[in-house]
Amino acid sequence: MTSSLYPATVPVCQRYLGALGGWLDRADPARLPALLLERLAPDMNPLHSQVEIAANFALRLCFPLAGKVVPPYGDFAATPQGLRARLAHVQALLSRLDPADFEHGPAWIEEQAGQARLRLPAADFAHLYALPNFFFHCSMAYAVLRLHGVPLGKPLFDGYHVYPG
Repeated sequence: MTSSLYPATVPVCQRYLGALGGWLDRADPARLPALLLERLAPDMNPLHSQVEIAANFALRLCFPLAGKVVPPYGDFAATPQGLRARLAHVQALLSRLDPADFEHGPAWIEEQAGQARLRLPAADFAHLYALPNFFFHCSMAYAVLRLHGVPLGKPLFDGYHVYPG
């Protein structure tokens, strides 16, 4: 396994989970509990689930690549405080991963994707399946917050963009 999968995954998840927490912090605290139930479409998961799934995907992505069992997600309430605790929990777990573990990780990863059972080369698992799913759920959380008036913009998504205004 190439160690390049560590910098392509762990720091990326840490950065965007931090951003996700920041997006929640920008919401009006009085409105946030109700916003956690909002969704983009009737058949989509609500905001709180998007945050939970993004956090869980960070673990599902990084731990198998390091050759480790995915740790328990933890039991956190679907509340603003619970989501912040979940994000902190996942950040702490990710910070314990050693880049050296990725050098000797498995060549293939098996994962359940809805009803499908996947078996992918580790790099494909990371780049074609898990990272896109992680970003999908981060993006859906961002979109729900933005739809409901939380002052977000692209600079707050990636932390790099700057626009006048």
